Amino acid sequence: MTPSMDDDRSERLATRPCILVVDDEKAVRDVLSETLSDEGFEIVEARSRRGLFSVLAERDVDLITLDLNLGAEDGLELARDIRALVNVPIIMITGRGEPQDRVTGLEGGADDYITKPFHVREVSIRVRSVLQRYDRLQPEHLAQARPATSSCVRICDTIFDMRTHVATKTDGSPVNLTETEAGLLAAFLANPDRILSRDDLWDMLRGRERDPMDRTIDGHVARLRSKIECARRSAPLIKSVRGVGYVFIGDLAPEFPTASSIASETA
Repeated sequence: MTPSMDDDRSERLATRPCILVVDDEKAVRDVLSETLSDEGFEIVEARSRRGLFSVLAERDVDLITLDLNLGAEDGLELARDIRALVNVPIIMITGRGEPQDRVTGLEGGADDYITKPFHVREVSIRVRSVLQRYDRLQPEHLAQARPATSSCVRICDTIFDMRTHVATKTDGSPVNLTETEAGLLAAFLANPDRILSRDDLWDMLRGRERDPMDRTIDGHVARLRSKIECARRSAPLIKSVRGVGYVFIGDLAPEFPTASSIASETA
């Protein structure tokens, strides 16, 4: 019997997802490879354009982490060349951290964008998130090597528990989010660097009826911003995209649960 496409997909997903780490700095490749390998991924490496396409010619990969400045190569052009060859998710990793650089990277074909220096757990969280979007991650892979504390994310000086929707400042003081504000924050954190329309946001706030002309989402986002922004950032965490919606452009890092979130779970 000839194997079906579903059989091929099941066989592929039964194996460990393969990540191609592309960076001309050995130290960066070593850190990424060790971190993602510990997370249960198979890792292959490349340090140049030639090495990258040599790997792609020899085998399938599930995701590529790509240095935006790969020697003399333009990472944006390289991403477009990759897209012309294979449909594989790309996470750009670079020292350029300005909001416009993020937008340019995403418009250039990246699925996500991480700035150096990065937190190693942030990379693994974003890798899993992108793989889920591409349906390249089985539940057992999602659970593998993930610590129980990974539901807590730090955004600037705010810690948010994605499971309980409890927010606190890093000094332990509570952040009083409404149910809608907490739902919006969870939606933004689950889709970093992705432009979300107002309809997208309402759809993510499950079970909420809305009028197509209802603009109250803008008020909810404005109040959320006022509660999570911090003075040391020159750019907003949640950026307005004129005529479209909003995009979360803050950096994320995993965090241990706060006393408040632990109390909420055990109450």
